[in-house]
Amino acid sequence: MDQNMNSTREGLISGSGAIQHKAYARVGLLGNPSDVYFGKTISFSLANFWASVTLEPSPHLIINPHPIHDLVQFDSLDHLVNRLQSEGYYGGVRLLMSICKLFHKHCKDNNINLSPGNFTLSYDTNIPRQAGLSGSSAIVCAALSCLLDFYKVRHLIKVEVRPNLILSAEKELGIVAGLQDRVAQVYGGLVHMDFSKENMDKLGHGIYTPMDISLLPPLHLIYAENPSDSGKVHSTIRQRWLNGDELVISSMKEVADIAAEGKSAILEKNYQKLAELMNRNFDLRRRMFGDECLGALNIEMVEVARRVGAASKFTGSGGAVVAFCPEGPLQVKRLEDECRKAGFSIQAIQVVPSCLNDVDLKTLSK
Repeated sequence: MDQNMNSTREGLISGSGAIQHKAYARVGLLGNPSDVYFGKTISFSLANFWASVTLEPSPHLIINPHPIHDLVQFDSLDHLVNRLQSEGYYGGVRLLMSICKLFHKHCKDNNINLSPGNFTLSYDTNIPRQAGLSGSSAIVCAALSCLLDFYKVRHLIKVEVRPNLILSAEKELGIVAGLQDRVAQVYGGLVHMDFSKENMDKLGHGIYTPMDISLLPPLHLIYAENPSDSGKVHSTIRQRWLNGDELVISSMKEVADIAAEGKSAILEKNYQKLAELMNRNFDLRRRMFGDECLGALNIEMVEVARRVGAASKFTGSGGAVVAFCPEGPLQVKRLEDECRKAGFSIQAIQVVPSCLNDVDLKTLSK
């Protein structure tokens, strides 16, 4: 490490005042997508992929475009069109702008004084696009951490509130999402989340309970190189839920109950039960959303794992799958072989430990 950089629990701060933070991809292990429907979930941060944001003091406030993800120079019209078809129209600049705006608004609304001074923000990410791994919110989360340290207000903005702030910055841009991803990325590690209506109405956020990551069995991530857009997969479910659709309401409650059961299974290291719950979680999602909405490629990722007897479900809304091989290494080998044949990437999952430092912990509700 550069001798001019000081390592801290929450990031890197250089002698020149530059601040750097990482936020990691998220895996929804159980209960998703009930977080948007006053449910419960269990999620964890994935060390395999991350986004990093660097803040450097500067005379003017500058948002630096990424040389790849915010490309504006092309070799030809074909190059531009192919690029848009594979990567979409948006990079990370709009995310950085939005969190700056919403951070400023939050501080103003809560009488948190911000000292004068400008900065330059830049970002990088290796989280696969549109893979249901919360790549957008990782950029926003890392940027928020930089702003908290630059303005020295980390102690004034509670940890429980930060996921709401991140989500509001994404909603500003029309991104379809729930709180669970942002909670996992703010907290790090493995977290059980209770988004009951009572908690949300009373507190404005859920009840978030960190769990020991060593309780998890070995898990694997399966993902496609060109998945569908996870933001489109929520489809008409929200409206059906609001309209009182009995199938959606009862299924969402059952999905939330899966997270509650999963918490007990993980604490007891009852991995056979965990496998059953993972499979049940996906089956309920499939029943609610339907195959056309989920997409053939996404369903095939789940089926590839199930063909070798592994438990599997979406990490988010599609694009990637979390798989568990209860029979051990030989089953993992069969899963790897099947994934290669199907053209999917597979990696052993590494879980990030808690991201919270002493200052963060003091802000938590007792």
